[in-house]
Amino acid sequence: MTNPAPPARPFGRTLCAMITPLTEAGALDLDGAQRLADRLVSQGCDGLVLNGTTGESPTTSDAEKAALVRAVREVVGDRASVVAGVGTSDTRHTTELTLQAEKAGADGALVVTPYYSRPPQDAVEAHFRDIADASGLPLALYDIPARTGTRIEPETLIRLAEHPRVVAVKDCSYDFLGTQKVLSRTDLAYYAGCDEHILALYAVGAAGCISTVANVIPRHIDSVLAAFDAGDTTGAAHRQRQATPLIEAMMSAGLPGTVTTKALLAALSLPSGPVRPPLRSADRETTAALLSAYAALLPAHEEPSSPEDRPAPAI
Repeated sequence: MTNPAPPARPFGRTLCAMITPLTEAGALDLDGAQRLADRLVSQGCDGLVLNGTTGESPTTSDAEKAALVRAVREVVGDRASVVAGVGTSDTRHTTELTLQAEKAGADGALVVTPYYSRPPQDAVEAHFRDIADASGLPLALYDIPARTGTRIEPETLIRLAEHPRVVAVKDCSYDFLGTQKVLSRTDLAYYAGCDEHILALYAVGAAGCISTVANVIPRHIDSVLAAFDAGDTTGAAHRQRQATPLIEAMMSAGLPGTVTTKALLAALSLPSGPVRPPLRSADRETTAALLSAYAALLPAHEEPSSPEDRPAPAI
């Protein structure tokens, strides 16, 4: 027996918060981005989020952001949605990036709460409404107060849900009650932005996830949600738990997910490259621990389909 029909999925079910591959010299690697995007879509992701935090948005230029969207759109075609991160602390700049993303071929825009200035809720609401009014792209609002310093309060989200182009939320609020409140009172599509919450949020009505760990194990992340949709809730829980050591290694080891993801992808000979300062690349010890967690998970899901997906013998 399958579960009831899933909620609306404006951008798909299994989205990856994709890294931005760079050359060893630190330049944008569009060929690497296309190869990585194709791999992710071929192995279970039906949506890609570009130019988000994991994609090093604070240190990529506006021109680089547009070029990345165009390159990924070209390679994935209509196989997956392309959502462009456009959030800044400046409403005018965010609007410009949203219009740029629309022109470059994005299907939607991910808009983070303005950070550092800590605007009150009426200003937060006005910020999102101004951006939603400015373009034809559907918006996913990104609620991550630990980084921005400002929450999108549930009541604010409920009001914003009335706007026809505010359609989704990437949820990193760590407020499960508040999330359920919004789910119960709106049609907003919620996407788990914290990998440890993928199944828990999906079980109460989320549309899916926007996963950083999916950069490395796209099939496994998708299999958690697929098992739940098939009515195999025990299997879904088992798969979520199987991924926990790798999620912890990548997301809770004291380093940003961008750093750990790029280190692991590089060790697997997949497109990655260095991180841009002020971030610093992971050291050998950290990379070895990441590889160990990845290798331990391999028997839990489908074997890698090509040599590049296997752990490197040495670092």
